[in-house]
Amino acid sequence: MVIKAADMLIARRADTRARADFATWKMMAKLNGASALPAEAQNFLAAYQTLLRKMPESEATEATIHELYKTYYAEMGGAGSAPGLPAHSGEQATNNVTAFKRPSAQRNPAQQRVMPGTQAKPRLPVALIFACLIVVYVGIRYYLLQ
Repeated sequence: MVIKAADMLIARRADTRARADFATWKMMAKLNGASALPAEAQNFLAAYQTLLRKMPESEATEATIHELYKTYYAEMGGAGSAPGLPAHSGEQATNNVTAFKRPSAQRNPAQQRVMPGTQAKPRLPVALIFACLIVVYVGIRYYLLQ
């Protein structure tokens, strides 16, 4: 059986959604908010609780996510049965923290406006530019109305 690229895309989206939803539902259940979840979510959590009695937590979690994945795959319009995706490793990332890097010292605001390698040009204040525009306007009006 050949799996189309579109079906594989649907499968990945369904798997991602299943994992995110299940994690959310599980956290809601831990916070005693499971009654606020939709009926579908409550059914999956009940199935998860049943599986927990039979197997370890990691296996029960993966089995529940797989069932949720198959449901989402069908809802998203996947053709046929849901394709198998590579299993997620159960190990947590241990080195996923970036070292803190102190920001560089702040420069003067005048230095920040200047591009590297160019000299600072003196800037005219806005009021001076406005005054010059008024002088030009009055001069044009004065010479045209005579």
